[in-house]
Amino acid sequence: MKQRLLRRGTAFAVVAGLTLSITAATAFAGAQALRGKITADGSSTVGPYVIAAAEKFQKLNRGVNITVGISGTGGGFERFCKGETDLSDASRPMKQSEAAICRANGIGYEAFLVANDGISIVVNKQNTWVNCLTTEELKKIWNTGSNVDSWSQVRSGFPNVPLKLFGPGTDSGTFDFFTERINGRAKASRSDYTASEDDNVLVRGVAGERGGLGYFGYSYFLANRDKLKLVAVNSGNGCISPSIRTVRAYSYKPLSRPLFVYAKRTAFKRAAVQAFIRYMIVNEKGIASTAGFVSLTDRQLAKAKYQYNRALRLARG
Repeated sequence: MKQRLLRRGTAFAVVAGLTLSITAATAFAGAQALRGKITADGSSTVGPYVIAAAEKFQKLNRGVNITVGISGTGGGFERFCKGETDLSDASRPMKQSEAAICRANGIGYEAFLVANDGISIVVNKQNTWVNCLTTEELKKIWNTGSNVDSWSQVRSGFPNVPLKLFGPGTDSGTFDFFTERINGRAKASRSDYTASEDDNVLVRGVAGERGGLGYFGYSYFLANRDKLKLVAVNSGNGCISPSIRTVRAYSYKPLSRPLFVYAKRTAFKRAAVQAFIRYMIVNEKGIASTAGFVSLTDRQLAKAKYQYNRALRLARG
């Protein structure tokens, strides 16, 4: 799977044009050449999805310039609520504190479901002793105040191999989601691990340490499955690994989650932004397949279309 991923603070520019527009509040068709610039930033998990959408968009059209930055969900919302971007890619819903900043700055927005994900637990390929970890063991490893630094401390029978941890930084929505679901509270985590908003850094870290363990979005595991070993998770109903089936069914508990793209309402009034969001929704299965994501269920897709048509009606006043 081909992916071009971005380091924190960098941007990816896609030149694209559009021969589509929306002709009615609930329609998904039309014809109109478009021009303009769209700026997006946020989640390192959702970023590759938006990049893949922009690349496909570009093959069909010219005239719209789309820039996608990767600074983490929290960093993306910070820029978004300052009015600096049109779209914010998010691996979790916006927090009340973030929404309050948006309101204070007069930034209205719409949230759109775009795909699903299962946060993946990965270890080094040389790790022969673990195939599944319980949520209790994950909490034991990652919780605030944990001093577990050897695999032998995780479970009786594991070897005395140094445990080297790699995970997202504190601006990451993946960090927020994982810590809430595993440790019981968002951002409650030990801090003595290698943290990065660039998931490629985490991949290289785990791949380079025999005792390495990390977590990030499912698409990054798929893109690096030749370098990493996937670990199943047991939340009380047996060991379950993330897959298209288990993530879509949310049976991969508690680490299955929806992914979002937020659009600023003033930006959504522009035909180019409307058309790009429309393109992501109409073509979500193909985009998900290209970028290694789990597509929406039929029910989620219906909700995404409803969200889009509602936003379109509001934009047209």
